Amino acid sequence: MNPSSTHYIPNKFNLGTIKGRKIIADFSGGRITSDAGIILMAELDKKLKITARFAQCFRDYRDSCYVNYSVHQLLAQRVYGIVLGYEDVNDHDKLRYDPALAIALGKLNFINSTPDILAGKSTINRLEYCPETIINQKQSRYHKIEAEAKEIEKAFVEIFLASYKKPPREIILDMDVTDDQVHGNQEGAFFNPYYKGVCYKRNSKNQGVLETYKLTYRNRQLTRKTP
Repeated sequence: MNPSSTHYIPNKFNLGTIKGRKIIADFSGGRITSDAGIILMAELDKKLKITARFAQCFRDYRDSCYVNYSVHQLLAQRVYGIVLGYEDVNDHDKLRYDPALAIALGKLNFINSTPDILAGKSTINRLEYCPETIINQKQSRYHKIEAEAKEIEKAFVEIFLASYKKPPREIILDMDVTDDQVHGNQEGAFFNPYYKGVCYKRNSKNQGVLETYKLTYRNRQLTRKTP
């Protein structure tokens, strides 16, 4: 039976008492988030300027008169989302309403303004998706943000070296190859019998605090070299 329009729905539910303490469910808590830790991470990022340095590795051919989010803002939102555990860009259609993420990105008017002030998945997707058929991003209608792969690799090294007071004389890299499972029709993903699933190949490099990953197409059998 559907409740009538005059049916009263209380804001609080009294669930009883346990050891003299009342257990109450209250639905008037306002805007709540479980991602408040990202505010501290954002302060660290501002000090180390990691996303700011990373943003310099992109070329932006968009008309500034129609741009609501800079490359740095899009990149920071994407990175912060990954830090929070939201790896899929689709998650940002909900994250754009998260007050903690808004504060971390310096959108302090989020609380008193429209709730969709952060970028959604379609806007962020322009940052990381550009088909190989698009040769000239400057002339393209939709893909106007271009990543410089070599500059990104250089930025990782520079950020890593800046973490030392004195650059090390020798760096030993621990390299490994593993799978990155996909659950859809992503471009470049193939079935690999060794990992028994559809996946990308993930090359990881680790040296102390530096850990990088690079996805490549997984359409080749896993090969091993023996000494």
